[in-house]
Amino acid sequence: MDQQGSHQVRETVLAVSGMTCGGCANTVTRILSRIPGVVGAKVDFATGRATIEGEAPPAELIAAVEAAGYGAKDAGSDAQTGGSNGGD
Repeated sequence: MDQQGSHQVRETVLAVSGMTCGGCANTVTRILSRIPGVVGAKVDFATGRATIEGEAPPAELIAAVEAAGYGAKDAGSDAQTGGSNGGD
């Protein structure tokens, strides 16, 4: 087993809106990759989904994408989704 690290990496999937081309997907990938705790990010323009590996909180990932002018919401994470159930 050649895997590094002693704990599992969490996978978060976001639905990203507002992307109009592959360049937008590349921009979102770069934004997500620069967030502390992210070890990998892949954005698929065709499906509008971003898959992020690492320990960054989903809210932080969403905030970074939104700050860049795109929409984002949790599309179902590998880890727990929605620990507290009380939004607006």
